Amino acid sequence: MNLLRKLLNPRLLLGICGLTLVGGFAADRLLAERPAVAAGLFLLCYLSGGYFGVIAGFNSLRKGVVDVDLLMVLAALGAAWVGAPFEGGMLLFLFALSNVLQNRALDKSRQAIQALMRLRPDRVKVKRDSAWVSARVDDIRPGEIVRILPGDSIALDGELVRGETSVDESTLTGEAMPVAKTEGSPLFAGTLNSAGSVEMRVTRAAADSTLARIVRLVEEAQSQKATTQRFLEKAEQRYALGVILATLGLILVPWLMFGAEFDATFYRAMTVMVVASPCALIISTPAAFLSAIGGAARRGILFKGGVHLERMAKVEIVAFDKTGTLTLGKPRVVHIETAGTLSETELLQLAAGLEEHANHPLADAILQAAAARDLTPEPARQVDTLAGHGLQGNVGNRRLLLGSPEFLAERGLPLPPGLDMLRNEGQTVVLLAGENSDGSLIQLGTLGIADEIRADAAATLCALKRLGIRKVAMLTGDHPEAARRVAEATGVDLVYADLKPEDKVRVVRELGQSGRVAMIGDGVNDAPALAAAHVGIAMGAAGTDVAMETADVVLMSDNLSRLPEAFALGRRTRRIVIQNLVFAMGIIVVLGLIALFHGIPLPLGVIAHEGSTVLVCLNGLRLLRPTRLNRRQRQNHAPCPRCTGTPACGMAHKAMS
Repeated sequence: MNLLRKLLNPRLLLGICGLTLVGGFAADRLLAERPAVAAGLFLLCYLSGGYFGVIAGFNSLRKGVVDVDLLMVLAALGAAWVGAPFEGGMLLFLFALSNVLQNRALDKSRQAIQALMRLRPDRVKVKRDSAWVSARVDDIRPGEIVRILPGDSIALDGELVRGETSVDESTLTGEAMPVAKTEGSPLFAGTLNSAGSVEMRVTRAAADSTLARIVRLVEEAQSQKATTQRFLEKAEQRYALGVILATLGLILVPWLMFGAEFDATFYRAMTVMVVASPCALIISTPAAFLSAIGGAARRGILFKGGVHLERMAKVEIVAFDKTGTLTLGKPRVVHIETAGTLSETELLQLAAGLEEHANHPLADAILQAAAARDLTPEPARQVDTLAGHGLQGNVGNRRLLLGSPEFLAERGLPLPPGLDMLRNEGQTVVLLAGENSDGSLIQLGTLGIADEIRADAAATLCALKRLGIRKVAMLTGDHPEAARRVAEATGVDLVYADLKPEDKVRVVRELGQSGRVAMIGDGVNDAPALAAAHVGIAMGAAGTDVAMETADVVLMSDNLSRLPEAFALGRRTRRIVIQNLVFAMGIIVVLGLIALFHGIPLPLGVIAHEGSTVLVCLNGLRLLRPTRLNRRQRQNHAPCPRCTGTPACGMAHKAMS
């Protein structure tokens, strides 16, 4: 059985077909007195070159389908029938060669993502019974502790529990810069430990790791066909049946009705059948889509099918969530103003002393601001949390209150001047006040906290408009002033604020009435809007289950600059598919007309037909390479007043006032 499997290897059969084709040609010329030698060699040529075509054609016929494999086999047999066995053998040889090259090209696109699995080691050091032992990765269970040395590939998803290091996550996210990792940081399978020796607690089994899920997603995506591909495959059997009927007509009508010579008529009909076969047409779309999906996955962009890649090329409106997408989603202190004799240092120390007893994003921002200045928070006692309002507690011999202006105004504190200006800038204002002996309050300082806009947000939106996006909208549940500030800083065209999740769905559908809409969010609270959009895109989803399940396209990294690349890839894929279709159709029409009205040698028709098939495969493989904005796209818009020439945009602009 193993010997038979080896003998039926496509490459081996191709080699036998080529050798016997040359041998048969030589025997036909040199051993004309022994025709059995040439006949035997040509028979081996036909058997080896047509084996897989006969099998595929027979399986298709059992399903009631006529395909190109059957056309090629019939054309080769027809050539042999009219005394041109060499031409028929050449057809089978080139058809087999074309199939081998096609499969190799398509396998290359599939292996582009499967190669990631080879980055994962087979064995790891795991701590069992107080000793470090070597174990197979598939035997490791969640909760076990694994040691990772410098230069090791990380085999499983987990959480760093001892040590510090930096990790190269480019295999998942496409980001070249290593990511610093401290205790509590997540680690992902398939990434590379660049620095220190660390210990990790496994959080997922090997089969459930982020890397394994990515590979599964891409394999599923490559099996989901684009609309164009599905249409061509449905049309293939009708077209192939039409070619067979037309070939019969070309044989019978001239021979029976006009008395044409049978052999010449039959030969011309076989040539027409070969050049009219839709091999290049059928392979033109899967070659492009498989390459695009595989190449994008290696750069941290996951398309869940060719249909979504196809839809990306038609998007005209892009809607962004604000928090965590256009902004970092991490509030920070952007304004410090003291009152009385307090310094900024003392104000931060007092506020941080109270916020050490709180657990909310504003508290984290104040504590991080103090840590950035290497300040030690003042110890606070008897701290009470007033939910939704603020904190109060004793620091030293003073009673302090920290909270919203409305909360402190209710306690009798006069609101400071400039409060409205800070709020108009999108800042959340926190006031610190001290309590006098008579119970009155005195203001000690003001802190302004805002969500930081991503550094590459403006350049990303600029790049999207250069790609042909007509409008950029922002959908947020934040108040209008904060939304307006982000919109002005990034170049957003349409702002929708104070939205609930169901409101975002409504806005996406309204936008969809004037064009195809892509929605970009974090894949969790934006899930309804992602599902309502023409294309849903989740950003920064490495290790996030919900994002991978919800969106049509997943950007594994937190880097917005991957977004223009995803849109550019969709448009580039569409262009290459159109190129392939036009080229394949052109070859069929031109060669068909020449063969029909003028006549061409069958070998020449075979070479042109199979050569066009290989060319469309090679053209599709270009999508394995990264996609960049071309010159026309870079010059498509006037210079952006906000873009500073970051890589996302692809152009260096001078700042405009």
